[in-house]
This record gives sequence, C-alpha cells and structure tokens, in this order.
Amino acid sequence: MLDYQAILEEIHESLKKVENTGKVAAYIPELANVPKDKFGIHLHLITGENYSVGDASEKLSIQSISKVLSLAKAFQLVGNDLLERVDVEPSGHPFNHLSLLELEDGIPRNPLINSGAIVVADILLSHLKNPKEDFLNFVRELAHDETISYSEKVTESERLTGFNNYAAANLLKAYGNLHNDVEDVLDFYFHQCSIMMDCRQLTNAFFVFANKGKCLKNVQHLTSSQVKRINAIMLTCGFYDEAGEFAFEVGLPGKSGVGGGIVALLPHCFTIATWAPALNPKGNSYLGMQALEQFTTKTKLSIF
Repeated sequence: MLDYQAILEEIHESLKKVENTGKVAAYIPELANVPKDKFGIHLHLITGENYSVGDASEKLSIQSISKVLSLAKAFQLVGNDLLERVDVEPSGHPFNHLSLLELEDGIPRNPLINSGAIVVADILLSHLKNPKEDFLNFVRELAHDETISYSEKVTESERLTGFNNYAAANLLKAYGNLHNDVEDVLDFYFHQCSIMMDCRQLTNAFFVFANKGKCLKNVQHLTSSQVKRINAIMLTCGFYDEAGEFAFEVGLPGKSGVGGGIVALLPHCFTIATWAPALNPKGNSYLGMQALEQFTTKTKLSIF
C-alpha cells in the first residue's frame, strides 16, 4: 500500500530546495502579481481519498486548463461534429502560434492550442442560451462546487493584452471558421481562462476524465468514448510543444495553464493537480512538471 501523503511531502520538500529558474507569465499583468514561490499538490484517488501538500488550497487562474472543460462541453453538445472544425493533431508549436492556421485553411491543429479553443468557444456560444453562465455551471457541476467563479480582473487583464488571440480569432473569421462576432467569442474565451480554482477543485472537476465520463456524484456527463478521445488529446496536445516530453517523463494525460497549474490523471485510478506559478521557457510550470515526473516515478503509476 502506497503512502501517498508521505510521497507528496517528499516531492514537495525536495523541489522546494531546487533553484526555481522559471518565470511567472508577466505578459498578463494580473498573473505577474502572483508570488513566484507558491507551490502546492493535491491528489484525489478514484476511491475517494484525498491528499494535499503546500499551497494546494490557494486559488489560481486556471487559464488553458479550461480548454479541456470547454472541449468536454462542446463534445456533450455537438459530439463528433466538432471534429469538422478543429483537428486532433499535435501542433509542435507554441500555444499561440498562428502560422499553421494559415497553412491549413483556418482549421486549428487541435482544441488545446489557442486558435482551437477559440473555435470551441464559438461552438459553445452558438449552442448555449447563456454561454458564460451555462459554462460556469457546467464546471461547477463537474467539481460539485458552487463557489467556483470567474475573475473579472483576470478577464480584463487578458482583454487588454490579448492581441495574439484577436489575431487568431480574426484569421479564423476570415476562413469562415468563426460563426459569431469576434468580440463576443473572445469575451467568452477570456472569461473561461479567468476561472479561479484551487488544486483540489481541479482534481474534482477532472474526475470525470478518470471515471469513464461520470463525475464525483456518479452522474454521466460524457460517454466513455468521448472521455477516451479527450484523454488522448490531453496526452498528445496538452503541453503544446512540450507534449512529447511530458508523455516521456510523466506518462499521463494532462493539461497545463500559464497560471502555473497542471492537472493530470490516470484513468480508473486518480486525478492530480499541481500549482507553481513560475513557468519554463515552453510555458509550463517549472516545478509542476518535475513534481509529476517524480510522482509517477515513485508510485510507478502511469499509462505506460
């Protein structure tokens, strides 16, 4: 029987001693204010046990982690029709890269890069009656937590600095792959990225992907086939041009965000979330990547 609490404490202690060469995402002013030395891990076993260490109960801006949740909602609403407007191939490029979008006639490489997530946002805008409210309620349902909410400060910070996202959205619009108004789609997209959650809430929300589409309360939100596909996209595309490295070192489906959060899972076994705001040059949490590598090495629990 593994002593998970001891393992988390050992990982936390060892990485607190490592020189953290990462940098916070200063290009979003609101994220630049987050102290660099924050570091937490939360583990949620499928059998119900929870283990925490460090700053796991502090709220973080989930940023691109939200792309998995918006993808799940889009799958729920339109099923595989989604795949006519966004591909499922790794990009091999940074999350905000635009060159492939032009080369491939406005079809984003996958739903977890910015352009792909903007198309998903457009789909949600077309199919939800009150998009921002309905999406937030979906996230709350998955996590069984009514306290989860948007940060208007982060949303505004994104709006004021999101020039690359405006470029992506306008390019998508030019290719006919955005059906709603650019401003409306980006307003929704900036809101979804600004959702605030702590590590425990993240593991709760992602429980559905480790449990064949059933949330904590055993409600079926997605089919097992949809979950299989979402997990595959996380494994191959969840860390942008570092996705291969994450699969190689950690061996779990997962998703990072520039707020310093990472959430990963082993189907039928656990969900785990880390938070350390300082990012490596590829835009993934410097300590979080190492923490998850240590976790799967020490527990010998990965998909491989």
